[in-house]
Amino acid sequence: MPRTKDSADIPNRLLKAGRDLFWRDGYNATGILQITETAGVPKGSFYNHFPSKEAFAVAVIGQYGDHLQRSWDAMVAAAPPGAQATIAHVFNEMIAWHERAPDRPGCLMGNLAAEITLSSDLCREALQTAHLAWRGRLVGLIREGQDKGELRRDLPAGLLSGLIWDAWEGALLRMKLERSAEPVRQSMTLLLGQLLWPHHQADPHRAA
Repeated sequence: MPRTKDSADIPNRLLKAGRDLFWRDGYNATGILQITETAGVPKGSFYNHFPSKEAFAVAVIGQYGDHLQRSWDAMVAAAPPGAQATIAHVFNEMIAWHERAPDRPGCLMGNLAAEITLSSDLCREALQTAHLAWRGRLVGLIREGQDKGELRRDLPAGLLSGLIWDAWEGALLRMKLERSAEPVRQSMTLLLGQLLWPHHQADPHRAA
């Protein structure tokens, strides 16, 4: 392969290949040779940048977590004003992505959490960091809505964000089973249209 002057080129290609393969096939079913072949780099170059497959997975998770934060910021920037409308917009955008995605791969973090957290503390900690960052953004929006009286105040924002995360990941699992994003849309419509709103404002027909 032609040499590159960009020192980040090979690790970035490896990380992209690893992310796509982990997402499609899972961590355990993906070998280093498969990663390097997909990235189009010599197998030996893998260990020039990553001491182990486990360390590589941690880097993939970190990069994916950064991607999620940038995506979240972009969705919030494009959302209508108000916490209610912003949360609804963010989840509608994420659901639309899953509806367009081939084979409904689900969430990379959820997939890896189910597969490797019991066998790798390093990966578990990286996944926990990414998960808490995702939830932290949602907590901020919920608190904003609570402060303005848009969202229910009788439950802490952290508790509500945790429940939404749990429901989101569970609905994505069901989506993979049913090969349809409808379970995700139904779950988020119920949660965001009923659970978050003050009871006198709850609207079962409002889209997530």
